[in-house]
Amino acid sequence: IHMPPNAYRINLNEANAATLAHSFKGIGMKRAEAIVKFRKLHGHFKAVEDIGRVKGIGMAFVQRNLEALYNTYAIR
Repeated sequence: IHMPPNAYRINLNEANAATLAHSFKGIGMKRAEAIVKFRKLHGHFKAVEDIGRVKGIGMAFVQRNLEALYNTYAIR
């Protein structure tokens, strides 16, 4: 997978819901809020594909969009 530099990708461990919302097709405000809530309850994500553990997103979504997710988000 070719990934852009971290500086151009959204950090899943720091971004707020407003930043995450509409940053990726299929992630609106409701899913963005779920990502932030999950992070607060379970700690930082260790890998981009960990967002599949967030209620309302799921691993099927991650598997279908894995390369694009890696091009959009970073873990720092």
